[in-house]
Amino acid sequence: MNKYIFEAKSKEEAITKALEELNTTEENLVIKLLEEKRTLLKKIAKIEVIKYNDITSYLKTIINNILKEMGIEANLEIKKREDKISVEIFSDNNSILIGKNGKNIQALQLLLRQILNNKVGKQINLTVDVENYREKRDKNLEFLAKKVAREVSRTKVETKLDSMNSYERRVIHNALSNNKYVYTESTGEEPNRCIVIKPKEAE
Repeated sequence: MNKYIFEAKSKEEAITKALEELNTTEENLVIKLLEEKRTLLKKIAKIEVIKYNDITSYLKTIINNILKEMGIEANLEIKKREDKISVEIFSDNNSILIGKNGKNIQALQLLLRQILNNKVGKQINLTVDVENYREKRDKNLEFLAKKVAREVSRTKVETKLDSMNSYERRVIHNALSNNKYVYTESTGEEPNRCIVIKPKEAE
């Protein structure tokens, strides 16, 4: 992964210099300010620049190596939108890659984020999915949330859902955030933290 260093009188001028020399636009780069100082004689700003294309190529190599060690053949689709990189994995071993309740996907995503953060020196917004599992899981969670919410609203008895990771809990919270009859609370400690759906008191 190539890293480019540029210096100028200000960060903005250094970025302009980088864009001109690399013949690209700012959204195609990860820019990190290395140094910015001002002396009596001059001002100096130094930035480090990495192309997103280099990051995605590096990421593809890392994922393929991991899958090879697991004995899994797969195709990858890596997309970059704004400052977010999404990885979609297509394989005949989806159940292994996904794991129970998506735990393996979550672990792989966490590992890749850490590898990228260490390599790039800056947090990269990365999501990993296996044949749209997350999208399907989100829809199932939203369906569950609304179904339980209707029951809680009818019976006025709170209901505790199974333990979920932070991402899944956020899906539930968002699905019921504007509900007139129930509200949600997280309870417990990781990794057994879960959501309780409670009836709202009549106004």
